[in-house]
Amino acid sequence: MWYKIDGNVVHLFIKAQPNASKNKIAGILGDSLKIAIKAPAVEGAANKELVKFLSKTFKVAKSDIVFASGETSKRKHITMPYNEKVAAFIKEMDEG
Repeated sequence: MWYKIDGNVVHLFIKAQPNASKNKIAGILGDSLKIAIKAPAVEGAANKELVKFLSKTFKVAKSDIVFASGETSKRKHITMPYNEKVAAFIKEMDEG
């Protein structure tokens, strides 16, 4: 499963694809949410861009998006507040 809801927090398991032409959610890939990120994977640039993208997409403060693991790998485990935007997105992705 690419997400886990734990009370008012959602855990997202993300497969990051750096150096993409634009930031976008590319769909579900196995047990991960694939997200294309414009920034290269150097000096944390892709992670910063990923946090900015998630913050904008789900209307969550950047400071509320936390890397639980995978900061230096392509597969990341991120936690952030579970809100209506996130709930609607998960429902939409699950319905395919």
